[in-house]
Amino acid sequence: MRSVVRLTASATSALPRWLLLTICIVYASFGLFGRDPWKNEDAAGFGVMWTMAKGTAHDWMLPNIVGKYITSDGPLGYWLGAVAIRVLSPWVDASNASRVFTGLLFCAACAFVWYAAYLLGRRPEVQPFKYAFGGEPEPRDYGRTLADGALLILLACFGLAERGHETTPQLAQFVCIAMLVYGLVRMIDKPVQGSLLWGLALGLVALTANPVLVSALLVGTLVMTLIVREAQLRWLLLAGLPVALVVSIAWPVAALITFPDDAVWFLHQWVHVSINTFGGPPGSVLRYALKNLPLFTWPAWPLAIWAWFSWSGLRRAPHIAIPMSVIAPLLILVVLQSMSTNRFYMLLLPALAVLATFALPTLKRGAINAIDWFAVLSFTILGSFVWLVWLAGMTGFPHPLARNLARLAPGFTPQFKILSFVCAVAVTVCWFALVQWRIARHPKVLWRSVVLSSAGTTLMWVLLMTLWLPVVNYSRTYKDVAQQIASHLPDDYTCISPVRLGDAQIATFAYFGNMHFSFDEDCDVILRQDTQDFGEPSSMSNFVWKLVWEGRRVADRDERFRLYVRIDRPKPPVKRRGPRQKPG
Repeated sequence: MRSVVRLTASATSALPRWLLLTICIVYASFGLFGRDPWKNEDAAGFGVMWTMAKGTAHDWMLPNIVGKYITSDGPLGYWLGAVAIRVLSPWVDASNASRVFTGLLFCAACAFVWYAAYLLGRRPEVQPFKYAFGGEPEPRDYGRTLADGALLILLACFGLAERGHETTPQLAQFVCIAMLVYGLVRMIDKPVQGSLLWGLALGLVALTANPVLVSALLVGTLVMTLIVREAQLRWLLLAGLPVALVVSIAWPVAALITFPDDAVWFLHQWVHVSINTFGGPPGSVLRYALKNLPLFTWPAWPLAIWAWFSWSGLRRAPHIAIPMSVIAPLLILVVLQSMSTNRFYMLLLPALAVLATFALPTLKRGAINAIDWFAVLSFTILGSFVWLVWLAGMTGFPHPLARNLARLAPGFTPQFKILSFVCAVAVTVCWFALVQWRIARHPKVLWRSVVLSSAGTTLMWVLLMTLWLPVVNYSRTYKDVAQQIASHLPDDYTCISPVRLGDAQIATFAYFGNMHFSFDEDCDVILRQDTQDFGEPSSMSNFVWKLVWEGRRVADRDERFRLYVRIDRPKPPVKRRGPRQKPG
């Protein structure tokens, strides 16, 4: 088939390796350290890691938060954070140590995406049109340029910024799926090596996620082998599948051997929860996805759609079919979720980025200019807004922004931090220098249409994690509430019964307040969350519940916590009857 791409060698100049590595490291490192665990999934994931790090083998085999089992995901993602906490505990606090592997996993996922796109970009069916007198790019240069584009597209995705810096199992799943995509691509020219990588990735997905996700990815791969004639189904079954099976059952077998009674219940719940997670009707979840998924995956999704249409004659080729074999089953799972959440959206990004990069050689100049100007205008405006809000917090001017900031974060006292300020200034200067280079020189390289988008996303993330980090941390941590609760606990209390507390709250209260929770004992303290007035706890004949503290996070008006302590009723005195008088 005649090639749909017409390029000259000058269009395939690769980004300098040092620049690409710098972008990845800067993007991955900012937002990892110098903050508390944030509410919801970030704090909940940290709670499991912290419990493992200070716990026993039982905690490592059966993930839990100070005794509350967490059966939604496998343990591998938690193991990595717990290992970092254990190793770095003498020098780094547990909260920061738990995010060391977050940065490393993020960089590993970037490497898998780059190499997958590089191998696909060297294949003969995607090469540009060969001119009569030469001048077309070499396959190696063309592949490197497409790989650079895939990585820039991945970094440009809006939703990756926060999700890619949390201590959740989703980041381990993210890197495993990136590895799975790379394994399928590698399988085309090196069947044994690629199949082993695919099998290892599939087994690791089982250890980090759940059986339903593994089954969906396995079905996607099997369907792909029926479409792509270059696929090596025989080696996937003979080499990859046994590796996947051995890796995936390693943890369940070890848990059943060491703690048979608890493991049977835990594994049953693990399978049951995974099925229920994707057992909901697609109505409200579909509406939520249509509203949030396009923004989360921008700009990868429009480029991926354009690649699908522009390579219409080669949809059975590996560069289209392999990414689609991962995207399609994941999209189905996203729609079938029982709850409206974006926790699985990040898993789409590795395959989307690989597919999207093949849109770059076929984009028209008008589309490239539209993408560039959208990035220039939007990120320049957003970056200026971040600087203005920071200035308002520090100086009180502009006054409307200062009032809004005080209303959103009451009680927050801004502090000038020289290192954060220098980093923010440096990344802002780099942004304007890049914009000037792009507008003035009009480079012809393929990645020119996404370099501003990825740089803009990096700019926004670095500004938020330097200038805004104190106020964001202030508004999303439970540290102050935990310390207030701890100061009102009796010195001799036995345990705390949590009522309507989420996993994140239990984790951060236990970590910052050194609180002892129990989920099956008769405790002498109750800590409960009330979104409405539920009334006082029921008193018994021999004790009453006394409210000793009531409060909430200053930045959250919906949550309210109440702390009750059990007070024993005094026993009534025993009346002694006097001696019975004898009748006279």
